[in-house]
Amino acid sequence: MTKYKDDKEYLFIIDNIMENEEFKKMDNIKHHNTTRMNHSLKVSYYSYKIAKSLKLDYKDVARGGLLHDFYTDKISDCKKVKDKILLFTTKHPNDAVENASNYFELSEKEINIIRTHMFPIDYKIPKYAESWIVSIVDKILSVGEVSKKFGYKLTYIFNLYLLFLLNVIK
Repeated sequence: MTKYKDDKEYLFIIDNIMENEEFKKMDNIKHHNTTRMNHSLKVSYYSYKIAKSLKLDYKDVARGGLLHDFYTDKISDCKKVKDKILLFTTKHPNDAVENASNYFELSEKEINIIRTHMFPIDYKIPKYAESWIVSIVDKILSVGEVSKKFGYKLTYIFNLYLLFLLNVIK
């Protein structure tokens, strides 16, 4: 996933987020079978590429995708599995909006991207096409990351699907 490092326009869009000390801490937080930073970069970059090819607001997509999991880790404080699941699926998007708003100026679209990225697991329906893109890319990548626990076959399937989507949209 080093391809994003060659995309100067993308790097310019996300520069102030990547330089933020609080945001950098996400590189030390485990998320699926990667770090929350790595996951967020993938969601952001793939969503950015799709939005750009569709002539949508790719800047908000890049930023919203990068910030979609920028929440404080209250999940590990929960004792019951049920509470962890509830907190993760329904509360972390709002926590991410609140946390991101403390450090960055967010557009209405970026807020919607972050707040609705858990759809359809959460009931908040995306309002913009850009929000739908981030939500779908997040699901595809998350399933691929989680599937590594069960073998690489599922990962290959979801990576092929994502590549197919990227190529069809070109």
